[in-house]
Amino acid sequence: MEIVWWQVLLITLYAAFAIYDGNNTTMGFVKPTMAGFFAGLILGDMQTGLIVGGTLNLLVLGVGNFGGASIPDYMTGALIGTAFAIFSGEGAEFGISLAIPIGLLMVQLDVLARFTNTYFQNRAETFIKQGNLDKAARMGLWGLLPTSLSRMIPVFLALVFGARFVESIVNYMPDWLMSGLSVAGGMLPALGIAILLRYLPVKENIPYLIIGFVVAAYLSMSVLGAALVGLALAILGYQRFTKNNDNNDPAVANGGMGDE
Repeated sequence: MEIVWWQVLLITLYAAFAIYDGNNTTMGFVKPTMAGFFAGLILGDMQTGLIVGGTLNLLVLGVGNFGGASIPDYMTGALIGTAFAIFSGEGAEFGISLAIPIGLLMVQLDVLARFTNTYFQNRAETFIKQGNLDKAARMGLWGLLPTSLSRMIPVFLALVFGARFVESIVNYMPDWLMSGLSVAGGMLPALGIAILLRYLPVKENIPYLIIGFVVAAYLSMSVLGAALVGLALAILGYQRFTKNNDNNDPAVANGGMGDE
């Protein structure tokens, strides 16, 4: 598959908008699932994009860049991984295996972007001290530039020069390596769920975990079906909780005549 200029432009601009959204508007476009979907939509294979993005999304469940910390950028990884998966024709597993090291590499570029941004912030502080609020506000806008370029440049270069490069890599990859990448790609969802479970009250919710496991493993139910079962259990739990609270309320227990 040959990529055309408008596809490169749209995906590159999406990288800039998504990282802005992640730091400001937080509408969800920075999520790997959205990035994979968008790249797949532009390149004509939404299914591959959703698989790549959705799998990478499992790796960042419960992970956030609080306090300005840099975390793996699987949004950029999803864009490039989806493109490479479609270019090579090797499927989502191949794109996922490439997206992970890309996301880890982006940590270094994120640190560089944040370091560069300190120049604009220092200038803004200087203008504030001088009482020039308009120029200080413009420095805030200029501060978006390093972060945006840190995503746009890698995506642009990968899309322009990466297609033939990836095809050449795939042609020389041995079968055992491709099989290993497929196995690794299949393990990633379990790894993401395991990381998330470390931060959840698992001991108090063992029955629900068992029900979810039975539904998925023995009943072969789809994700939507399992989600609906979980929703039903949540509603039952909420109804039981509110009923117990009502029974413990003296006014309710006395037929609404608590004052008398």
